[in-house]
Amino acid sequence: MTMTDGIDPAVPPSGTGCMECEASGGWWLHLRRCAQCGHIGCCDTSPSQHATQHAKASGHHLIRSFEPGEDWFWDYQGDQFYDDGPALAPPEHHPSDQGVPGPRGRVPRDWQSHLH
Repeated sequence: MTMTDGIDPAVPPSGTGCMECEASGGWWLHLRRCAQCGHIGCCDTSPSQHATQHAKASGHHLIRSFEPGEDWFWDYQGDQFYDDGPALAPPEHHPSDQGVPGPRGRVPRDWQSHLH
């Protein structure tokens, strides 16, 4: 198996924020994009860790950062970091004015105490 197994470069991201956090009124620190289906989930430092949950439930083992200025990939299956890979369908990151953590208005004042 190669790093490109499990990547569909034609699939756009599912949105600009974590799908599950958006649905539940939650918040995130950083966002990750499934390289196979485009699912946007929150990172492992975020309270809910939805990107990892998606990988486990779906078997989609490759993610890419969905943060501005970052283009690295992570392979859950191989526990492997890749500092580059194929281009994915745009957009490559959440809107630059979205804020980190986000989204604005839902991040608690004591947000740092909720991180993993």
